[in-house]
Amino acid sequence: MTPEEILKEPARVLTQAQREFYFEQGYLCIESFIPKETVAELLAVTDEFVEQSRKETEPGRTFDIAPEHTAEHPVVRRIKRPDDQHPRYWAFSTDIIADVAADLVGPNVVFHHSKLNFKWPDRTSLVKWHQDVQFYPHTNYNVLAIGCYLADTDMTNGAVGVLPGSHNGPLYDQYDADGNWTGMLSPEDNDAIDMSKAVYMTGPAGSITIHNCRTVHYSVASTSPNPRPLLLNSYSAADAKPYTPHPDPSSHAKQVVRGENVRWAHHDPRPCQIPPDWSGGYTSIFSAQAGQDKEKAA
Repeated sequence: MTPEEILKEPARVLTQAQREFYFEQGYLCIESFIPKETVAELLAVTDEFVEQSRKETEPGRTFDIAPEHTAEHPVVRRIKRPDDQHPRYWAFSTDIIADVAADLVGPNVVFHHSKLNFKWPDRTSLVKWHQDVQFYPHTNYNVLAIGCYLADTDMTNGAVGVLPGSHNGPLYDQYDADGNWTGMLSPEDNDAIDMSKAVYMTGPAGSITIHNCRTVHYSVASTSPNPRPLLLNSYSAADAKPYTPHPDPSSHAKQVVRGENVRWAHHDPRPCQIPPDWSGGYTSIFSAQAGQDKEKAA
């Protein structure tokens, strides 16, 4: 569906003005959207997983941990596939957040993936400028990520920054000069970004951030001693079909969470870069951007 067609569909939970803003700017931030009791439940589950991570010594199927992670001082960068790890996470993925997705990608919505990222006051904390769709290209760009801040988030602890309107700009090469996947803009493209145009999505716990898969975005480094958890869920329109293997599929990947599946793909004529073949597994954007992965396109 085109943006015009999507906007003709009845809104479920967003205002028409919010929907129009998303299509114009490529992002949306809504403060205090998720009820406090829901945030408290998600935080309680998250704390349980951080405790479990104390037993881990290297990244695995459940956790991406930083090199300095120890049992005494756990430094979890990501809980992978939280929708598979605990039913509360999956219930959240299929609740009001799925209605938000339907308001922005159309009535037929497919779940793509979920992840829970933490911010720490160290070198692992910065996520550099990148675009999402090169990680998982689809036949069209009605693909988005919806984040929920599980803690109050400002410029001191890892707010997400976006370049407004960049979803209508170019897609950048996210390989280095040697053909290694980096999952981020090249130093030259990064230096060309006009930081004065960046918008930072801040807000209290329960605020949600939304960005289109083409939107150039990053998150600032944290100086707070307390890790900032951000629960992310990604969805696509049912007529946006993936070109490549899923980087890290859960048991819910490709599940229809609103509406129904469709038999016809919608093709956007704009090209998309193809990532490495991740059918054998995937680590995380943190590893790629830190140069811990050396993955090349097939």
